[in-house]
Amino acid sequence: MTRRYCSLPRQSDPAFAPGLAAERLGALIGGRRMWVNGTVLHYCFLDAETDASVIPVPGTAETRRVPWAGTEEQRNVVRESFREWQDLGIGVRFAEVRDRGEAELRIGFQAGDGSWSAVGRDALAVGAGERTMNLGWDLTEPGGRWTALHSIGHALGMRHEHQSPFAGVHWDDEAVYTALAGPPHHWSRDRTDRAILRKLDPAEANGAVWDPHSVMQFPFGPGLILEPEQYHNGLYPPGSLSPADKEFVLRWYPPAEAPAALVPFRSAPLGLGPGGQADFAVEPPETREYSVGTFGACDSVVVVFEERDGEPRYLAGHDDGGTARNALIGVRLVKGRHYVVRVRLHSTWGSGETAVMCW
Repeated sequence: MTRRYCSLPRQSDPAFAPGLAAERLGALIGGRRMWVNGTVLHYCFLDAETDASVIPVPGTAETRRVPWAGTEEQRNVVRESFREWQDLGIGVRFAEVRDRGEAELRIGFQAGDGSWSAVGRDALAVGAGERTMNLGWDLTEPGGRWTALHSIGHALGMRHEHQSPFAGVHWDDEAVYTALAGPPHHWSRDRTDRAILRKLDPAEANGAVWDPHSVMQFPFGPGLILEPEQYHNGLYPPGSLSPADKEFVLRWYPPAEAPAALVPFRSAPLGLGPGGQADFAVEPPETREYSVGTFGACDSVVVVFEERDGEPRYLAGHDDGGTARNALIGVRLVKGRHYVVRVRLHSTWGSGETAVMCW
């Protein structure tokens, strides 16, 4: 079987203020791409006639259209893979929609463009008419389900396992460059560095222990890994969700609990540790513009959802990570409608309690 690897798009790292304490910076790096728990991630398949890339024809001044549409059989592999992640009981839910304007995840099947996905909340920075995920080979072939599960892992915020700084992998760099420069990848050295050889910051890793069985781990043939010696003749993960994969997503996205009430003008203590989340229900007593914000020396993400037909839909959010300011949202709430405020704490960096309030 031909080994084909996911190629993450180039990512721009945020510029945090200089002088942040290492613990605070690590919490920001580790959590900035993760969704708040309880989010419904809507996905759509890009299959209209206008969904295509226009690429040059080598050796000519002409261009050709390469469609983003996939077959129903390929879409079914993706649907089944979303269900497999969902069936773990995670607090994030997936819903297929037809309108790309409603979708946080927009999936194309452009052949020849490789397979890749935005990582977690990076998808929100992708233009509404663009893909956040591409699955560039036939998913009905062997290894296709692994590709779909792996790409959804990225969409949930997971990174490549072989790039974990805890792996202790010693590569034969030139052998890796040579292998990836040829078919079917034709990768540059820069892309190979980005997707395989570069070590992640410890805070970005999926766990504190390397998991060679992870669905986020690539298979590698003989001669690419020098150490650990047991993988010199190749590393072949099973291509399925490992126990550590399941632990990771359930740690970040545990089963959702009923939210506590957040009464206007009454602060609610958070009492959270780094990475923790608290959810609050808001029943506005009148229709007007409200402010929702946090208090205390903390880095947090605050998101307001409105319940529509029993499903939370995003209204507004603010991530204050790495700044001296607290998260603050101005949003219009309507009497008789139901809202949920979700607060995820990156870190606390001073004394005193942290709290959230609506006023």
